[in-house]
Amino acid sequence: MAQRRLEQVSSALGEVLQWKHPADLALTRWARTRPKMGSRDRAEIREAVFDVLRHLRQYRNWAESGVGPSTRRLAILGLSTAIGQESLSLGLTEEERQWLGHIRALNVDGLPVGVRLSLPEWLEERLKEIPDSYKLMAAMNEQALLDLRVNPMKAERDTVLRQLQNGPMARFKPVAMPFSPWGIRIEGRPSVAVWPQYEKGELEIQEEGSQLLTALLEPRRGEMVIDYCAGAGGKSLLLGALMRSTGRLYAFDVSASRLNKAKPRFARAGLSNVVPVVIQESGDQRVRRLHGKAQRVLVDAPCSGLGTLRRNPDLKWRQHPQALEQYTQMQADILEQAAACVAPGGRLVYATCSFLPEENEQQVQAFLDKHPEFRLLDAREILKDKCPALALEGPYLNLRTDRHQTDCFFGAALERITESA
Repeated sequence: MAQRRLEQVSSALGEVLQWKHPADLALTRWARTRPKMGSRDRAEIREAVFDVLRHLRQYRNWAESGVGPSTRRLAILGLSTAIGQESLSLGLTEEERQWLGHIRALNVDGLPVGVRLSLPEWLEERLKEIPDSYKLMAAMNEQALLDLRVNPMKAERDTVLRQLQNGPMARFKPVAMPFSPWGIRIEGRPSVAVWPQYEKGELEIQEEGSQLLTALLEPRRGEMVIDYCAGAGGKSLLLGALMRSTGRLYAFDVSASRLNKAKPRFARAGLSNVVPVVIQESGDQRVRRLHGKAQRVLVDAPCSGLGTLRRNPDLKWRQHPQALEQYTQMQADILEQAAACVAPGGRLVYATCSFLPEENEQQVQAFLDKHPEFRLLDAREILKDKCPALALEGPYLNLRTDRHQTDCFFGAALERITESA
């Protein structure tokens, strides 16, 4: 069993480490060619592969001392975390057992920071600008729990939480989230899509930080609201529910396939006010027709995604500095287009799942310097009643994994106070 699992992890790593696709997609493609594998097999393989991705630089440093194919040595290290050193030892040669025992006995505190935390050199350099960055990256090397959200149009959180805690789902240790009034956090990776609460549209999967971004927008009944980069619709679902399916909620995205995936989710949630619209990257006539008409506009901008490293550790290795320049230009362009849709007195929320200043505070400040018709609102004032336990240090929603146990999310709430010049 251990030998077979080691061979499977080595094979899966061989696919993932080619970096042709995101790790999740590469693993899915790899598993499709092995249809006889059970769910437990896939879960253990995924856990081992993702452990390697989180600690890749450190593991490669250690693997230099071993013998045999390097991918097998990486697989040994990842699998020893996933199933335990004792269980794995049955599938190892005597030489491999001795090597693994030696490696696991090493004190990692003596390693250079970049190796210990498995940071690519370019990211290690960028982190010097961020306070307590090494605490942040250590937290992002931990495996994330699974975040759920109650549909406030169909259910109360306390009711759903009691159902989960008193039923067969209790083994996943469901608890109320500390900040989001709609959130439930669980352990493990259960198939939530087959739970009755999910099938009835009472429950969705959504990270807590993403829920708080929606709260920052404060959508109201009867308003015109735009989710400018809607993707698969996660935030649109909560926006529509908070609007009680009244008014009009435009879900914009440049990808028709992403919006098509969102449509069944809207139906299951009981939303009838969502209008999915595939838009062009610039100069879209349907966007122009909405200039100055929307009371609320959310821009969850395309970004480096580095704030999601707990869930997507391969981004450390697939991302590169040159891409950041492309992202920041794209963010500035999208922010300009979306801002034009905001009515006087309306609110614009700009957000990313990144911790890099050039994608966040610097992007917002550059926009405000160019647009005196907008002013920055204080996120602390907006969220203090909805999320009383959430402590923020400034006017932005700035969530950090080490401080808030969420993915890293940034959000800025802006208000249009006059017509543009």
